[in-house]
Amino acid sequence: MLKHGPIGKNCAHICVDLQQMFGPGYPWSIEWMPRIIPNVVKLCRQNPHRTVFTRFLPPCDASNAYGSWKRYYNAWSEVTRKSLDAGATDVISTLALFSPPAVIVNKSVYSPWLTPQLGNYIKRRKIDTAIISGGETDVCVLATAMGAIDRGLRVVIASDAICSSCDSTHDNILMLYENRFSFQVEVATTDEIISQWPHEQS
Repeated sequence: MLKHGPIGKNCAHICVDLQQMFGPGYPWSIEWMPRIIPNVVKLCRQNPHRTVFTRFLPPCDASNAYGSWKRYYNAWSEVTRKSLDAGATDVISTLALFSPPAVIVNKSVYSPWLTPQLGNYIKRRKIDTAIISGGETDVCVLATAMGAIDRGLRVVIASDAICSSCDSTHDNILMLYENRFSFQVEVATTDEIISQWPHEQS
């Protein structure tokens, strides 16, 4: 439910890391990611020119990682780019159709805010609201939401357009948003969001 009224024109839809490498057959497969895709498509279709796809790019191998990420990729060597097939880091084909006009922002860590591209996009377009979809609820979606909160954006989480490989932490994070960040974050269904977010001509 949107507690703070309709969504204005200065809004961006940030779709987090819905890439081939999180689909079936990959080590980081999110089992119920396919279930949310129709709702993500609805959000993209509403205003494709206001959609941003973030894309998680692992290092080539663990030796190219830094700090604790090196330990991480020593444990997860099968998801380094050296081990993945060529298209693994691509946005899934159903969503890639929206780009352009949607833009793609690459990142190498959980948060997309540590590289300037997303911040520049938000500043250039005077964005004041971020609708967030994608995965995972308790990792990269969380990092994306927290960065948006810190920038003073109104954050709208599409509850039926996010996913995780862990049901319990998915549920706990949604509870966290509603109980601890109620002034900055709203949790609503895709249909509730679309009903309050006018379609625009690009």
